[in-house]
Amino acid sequence: MSSICSKVPKLALNNGCEIPVVGLGTWKAKSDEICDAIKKALNMGYRHFDCAPVYNNQTEIGNTLFGAIQKNDVCRKDLFITCKLWNTFHRPDCVEIAIKQSLCDLRTSYVDLYLMHWPMAYKEGNKFIPLDSRGHVEFSNIDFVETWGAMENLVANSFAKSIGVCNFNKRQIERLMKCANIPPVINQIECHPFLNQENLKEFCNSHNIIITCNNPLGTPERFVAHNDIPSISDIPFICKMCRKYNKTASQVILKYQIQRKNIIIPRTTHCEELDEYISLFDFDINEDEMAQLGTLNRNMRYIQLIREK
Repeated sequence: MSSICSKVPKLALNNGCEIPVVGLGTWKAKSDEICDAIKKALNMGYRHFDCAPVYNNQTEIGNTLFGAIQKNDVCRKDLFITCKLWNTFHRPDCVEIAIKQSLCDLRTSYVDLYLMHWPMAYKEGNKFIPLDSRGHVEFSNIDFVETWGAMENLVANSFAKSIGVCNFNKRQIERLMKCANIPPVINQIECHPFLNQENLKEFCNSHNIIITCNNPLGTPERFVAHNDIPSISDIPFICKMCRKYNKTASQVILKYQIQRKNIIIPRTTHCEELDEYISLFDFDINEDEMAQLGTLNRNMRYIQLIREK
């Protein structure tokens, strides 16, 4: 396993910590499938796991990782565990409560990265999606700047080594940076060939904030045409690249993001895809091909904040 792990490069965060460029996303992973997927992923060399309480599988992930540590299959220091603060816990006094519950679920004393899942806060309570009588989400008036201050305390108290954000735009990051004592290390956003986020990436990089690509392959139905967006596997120059490098369309797309110096967290529980998504380091896309891949951008967004049932 160590030789496999050594093939996965890391990027340096703005606080000196390092993050593996490939991680396993766990959104939509069913609780009865994730345990086996985590075990297989560890054997293949995955060490970076992206989690969140709203995914409803943290307990299973935690038990599996803890079991692997107990059996000396992996050391905790070699894992990079990301977790997220859900929208109903933005009130400053709720932030530590939230991470302590996640640490309990994940069976670890700290997370390597703790992210604010969205800049918008939902009404506090025991429901992930609080709804009013009309079926609309009930929002809270908590300012994300207040929430960030409480997240900074998590670093001081050793609950999290690094902190960052998800789904923040340029204006929100600018506002956060004016008030932050600890700058975010990561902005995790939807980013794929049809939404390459080039302007936001340039802005984040200018502040030493790395982009993590959530949904790096686009829609789960990525090989099906969507409106005016063709199937990835039908795009002629991608087909040509697949033949040239003896790689799949998914591998070409994922390597594109890695060469942009982005982090990728593709999602799957299937053994073949787990292997496919980490077998990315025996080829390099040339500059002309990178430029061609950049032309696929359509500002096509698939993920939206939940506002109503």
